[in-house]
Amino acid sequence: MSEVPGAAPPEATALDVPAGSEFDPSREDREAELPEVEKTPEAGEAPKVSAPEPDDLSSLEGADTSPAAQPEAGAAEGTLPAPEAGDDSSGVAVDSDSPVLPSPQSMAPEAPAGEEDLSISTDPAQPQQPEAEGSAFPSKDEGAATEDTAEDPMQEEGDLSEDGAEAEDGTSEGTIGDMAEGVTTNRLPAVGQDAPEEDAPDEMAPAAQDLPPLEQFAAEFENPEGKPLMSIVLIDDGSSPIGFDALSSFPYPLSFAVDADWPGAKAAAAKYRAAGFEVLAMADLPEGAAAADTEVAMQAYLEAVPEAVAILEGTESGLQSSREAAEQLAPILLDSGHGIVMHPKGLNTAQKLLSREGVKAATVFRDFDAKGQEATVIRRFLDQAAFKAGQEEGGVIMLGRMRAETVSALLLWGLQDRASRVALAPVSAVLRAE
Repeated sequence: MSEVPGAAPPEATALDVPAGSEFDPSREDREAELPEVEKTPEAGEAPKVSAPEPDDLSSLEGADTSPAAQPEAGAAEGTLPAPEAGDDSSGVAVDSDSPVLPSPQSMAPEAPAGEEDLSISTDPAQPQQPEAEGSAFPSKDEGAATEDTAEDPMQEEGDLSEDGAEAEDGTSEGTIGDMAEGVTTNRLPAVGQDAPEEDAPDEMAPAAQDLPPLEQFAAEFENPEGKPLMSIVLIDDGSSPIGFDALSSFPYPLSFAVDADWPGAKAAAAKYRAAGFEVLAMADLPEGAAAADTEVAMQAYLEAVPEAVAILEGTESGLQSSREAAEQLAPILLDSGHGIVMHPKGLNTAQKLLSREGVKAATVFRDFDAKGQEATVIRRFLDQAAFKAGQEEGGVIMLGRMRAETVSALLLWGLQDRASRVALAPVSAVLRAE
């Protein structure tokens, strides 16, 4: 085996130190210098302390330690001496106020006299009559003439009435009779006369049947405080176990979207309308529907849900499957007078196109229970919608379903403080505000 290189110990070799390098000079051998020993202080004599003397009372000898005499209380002087009068030589006269004397007490009220002491005169003194002048009263002959004239008032009235009739037949000379044309007088009917006919209603006023469905079937709503609008729409497709009685007494307005494909859609819509709720027709167009298909389908949907204020885009194929079908919605809705609520999709091109054409269109802000969310999550979504409503000009629309947990969450949220910051309105109010 060969040895491992570097295993042998190194060999020491002598190194050549150049002259003058002072690399390894020799040290000078001399005696080491030791440090000097410090001097210790000399101990001097310790100070002597004398022992304390015992305490005694020798210092108090001759001191006056007897107590002082008790003070004597003198008798108080009865009256103080009056101050001496000042010297008038200063030229300043001081007037002193006279003391205020107590006011005399008023007399105590006396008891009223008894009835026996009262003196009532039943024959009071009459005032003296003035003396009558002789010429102040008519004579006997004048009185007879007065009686003759008093008997003819009816005859004079007859003459006056005849003269008045002649004046009416003639032309009036005063300005009172010159009345303007079209002025009605004696409006109150007299006894025996027929009552005046009432004015016919203005034919220009629009009848309720002439209003569009968005206004004709809208529920009553007022917002005097001008709060942000928020509308809640619940879908009814006939599968909900919730009874109608639980919704008829809801504390704030709700809107119901009835599935137009459901056979019981017409009866459900009539039930909601009778309770004062607004109704929407939920509709889906088939995939690849053409413009002609859209017109036929929309007519059938509106007939299935009468008295609907708007169309709600369905949750399946929807209404935005094709651009041609979405563009055909504008003339159909303008002709029928309905609004439309659509789901958000991309940049909401279809909704903006319909709004540009004059259709009352809006987009759902959030579908808050599409995935079966719990009541806590639903209330959080409603809080977010109330905050968003304060930022949107027209308000927001929330979409849900007729689930027991959804209805419970809506009832509890309506009692919270956030709900009082918005005006919970029917869907028509939000559509008309767009």
